[in-house]
Amino acid sequence: MTRTNKLFTLVAMSLFMAFTFKTTGYAPGDAAADFNLKNVDGKMVSLAGLPDVKGAIVVFTCNHCPFSKLYEDRIIALDAKYKALGYPVVAINPNDAVQYPEDDFEGMKTRAAEKGFTFPYLQDETQSIAKSYGAEKTPHVYILQKVAGTFVVKYVGAIDNNSKDATAADQKYAENALDELIAGKEVTVKTTKAVGCGVKWKTDK
Repeated sequence: MTRTNKLFTLVAMSLFMAFTFKTTGYAPGDAAADFNLKNVDGKMVSLAGLPDVKGAIVVFTCNHCPFSKLYEDRIIALDAKYKALGYPVVAINPNDAVQYPEDDFEGMKTRAAEKGFTFPYLQDETQSIAKSYGAEKTPHVYILQKVAGTFVVKYVGAIDNNSKDATAADQKYAENALDELIAGKEVTVKTTKAVGCGVKWKTDK
């Protein structure tokens, strides 16, 4: 095989792989599957069970991550502002508690009580929901809109553009997306890069 033919073959194989393998996780426009996860109050919570909502703000977060802690007040503020408008927060902890005991269920209950969470804080013990969503960071935000009974992803990414200081954030991605949805508009910025700690996945034994 000539060098030209080898190069052509490599390019063809690369293109084949690019079009054959889909990146896992949801993108804007995808329908999000429902879940049924345990809340810190011991009750099971699902999207279908949310009363009279227009959508949901699904936030993958945890107890120990410094970025998650920096964003907790902002997540509480999102729930306070948008729950009454039909978009409540649903927080999900995807981390492996074996590696990070601080992220176990008892730690979640403690953290929710300390911070006064006004929203469900759910444990994704099998990590199947985080994997289906494609969550990579804590925090990682997915804004869903309920369309004909289906929760459709409208925004994926960060809450804003300044993890350290909420007052210095001049791009409030999540709020902008929610305001546009509530106004009946298309979301302008549909994806941003989530900034935070990597999800702590279970290790194979």
